[in-house]
Amino acid sequence: MTRHNIFSPLRNPAIALGVTAIFAMSGCIEDDTPYPFIHANILEMAVEGQLRAASIDSVSRTVSFVLNDSVNPASLKVTRFVITPGAHMADTAQIVNGLNLTDTLSLTLSIYQDYVWKISATRQLNLGFKAKGQIGNTVIDPALRTVTLTFPTGFNLAQVEVEQARLGGAYSVITPSLTDSPINLTTPLTVNVTEFGKTESWTISALTTDLSVELTSVDAWTNVAWLYASAESGRKVSFYYRVAGEEGWSQISDDNLTDNNGSWTCSLSALSPSTTYEARATAGEDESPVVTFTTGENIQPANRMLQNWWLDGKVWCPWAQDGTPFWGTGNKGATTLGDSNTTPITDPNSPTGYAGARLETRFVGIAMLGKLAAGNLFAGDYVRTDGTNGVLSFGRPFTQRPTAVRVTFNYTSTPISHSNNEYAHLKGQPDTCVVWSALIDSPEPFEIRTKPSDRQLFSPDLPQVVAYAQTQRGSSTDGYVTAVIPFNYVATNRIPTYILMVASASKYGDFFTGGNGSVLLVKEWELLYDYPLPE
Repeated sequence: MTRHNIFSPLRNPAIALGVTAIFAMSGCIEDDTPYPFIHANILEMAVEGQLRAASIDSVSRTVSFVLNDSVNPASLKVTRFVITPGAHMADTAQIVNGLNLTDTLSLTLSIYQDYVWKISATRQLNLGFKAKGQIGNTVIDPALRTVTLTFPTGFNLAQVEVEQARLGGAYSVITPSLTDSPINLTTPLTVNVTEFGKTESWTISALTTDLSVELTSVDAWTNVAWLYASAESGRKVSFYYRVAGEEGWSQISDDNLTDNNGSWTCSLSALSPSTTYEARATAGEDESPVVTFTTGENIQPANRMLQNWWLDGKVWCPWAQDGTPFWGTGNKGATTLGDSNTTPITDPNSPTGYAGARLETRFVGIAMLGKLAAGNLFAGDYVRTDGTNGVLSFGRPFTQRPTAVRVTFNYTSTPISHSNNEYAHLKGQPDTCVVWSALIDSPEPFEIRTKPSDRQLFSPDLPQVVAYAQTQRGSSTDGYVTAVIPFNYVATNRIPTYILMVASASKYGDFFTGGNGSVLLVKEWELLYDYPLPE
């Protein structure tokens, strides 16, 4: 079925990650859902100046953008807008002439009935404020429009020299100017910030402290901790730590320290899991109060050696028959007209007779009636089949912060034999396997939906992503290889709620694109928790 694209310049391809392509008995060629139940959805949407792909949620019917700080949100040019086939808009002027997303905007799509979508945008502003002699980082609150600086007791607050002042986007102007001459912060100072014809008031204030050096926070992982300290700009800070209750202190090497104008960061590795430590910071003869922290646990995925399997009819399940599932597959969909395409690897040396998973991409169906199903394995559950497509729940509860995931695998790549229209240009090229993992801090697992009219796929740019790790290979391996895949964290202090772990024999399996006969053998998963990472 062809998409209904009412505004179609060149497309910016979205990230497609290796997830199952599910085939079900009902509707081998097209969805047989009665038309009155088809929802009018926004399938794709893009505007000029966005920093990453839009977040589209067809359940809550929302689209959200993150824009760069030079974009005027009151006049956004739409560069891509694709909606459900058969749906329409009574008023397309906003799409054609540009969106005003200074506030949340409502768009109404219709197909048998009306569906109201909410469109919103935020700008990623590079705010900054620094003054000579301040201690630590400036605290900027964009919601309250306040700026708070801290100075040592006795500092002359009537003559504060501002080195940097940016309280808006790239084209914002502050009046009165804060950098031409010293400012008086003995009382809070109000300034105006004007941009794109809009003026907002900001309040700048100063605090004083008797502490010339302070260990402000510690983010304790399992074998790693991140220490943050503040000191008067220009003073050298040192960090010390010890196991709680011990006598001597160990100084952390200066190689692990970073100074950002008085805000210091220190990385500490080779710590023991589930252990309580003490830390302090010093600047010359001055010493911060001692801070206590406890490291996390070394938690590994259940059935990480993939030795536990059982056969439920034709469906191979990667867990013990009476056990609790950790891994899931798309076998429930693939076995409707065929066999499981994710199966155990037999091993006589294993206590269960199995050791690993065999993921095969296979055309499932009869003659020309069917779809390509990518062999896959993921932490989570197969939820249901929607027409010819799958709905999956990605993620298992998890609150630790590993540094990398190590996976042992063997890949046989075949030429891409099947594709949808979107990836037809890949036919004949070698298939690519993908292994990835993510940590998210959302209140529930991430739902994957492969149905084109209701598609929701995972992206590492989503706001709930704490860390992401991925490796892929577009050629066959010569036997088993081991990949150490580092997690890239967006922040050290965010604690995840779920871990997502995925392997697919075909990277573009979400889009029913891959090579019939591509096989990915996965032997072992392991989470690493320390730095440096092994080569």
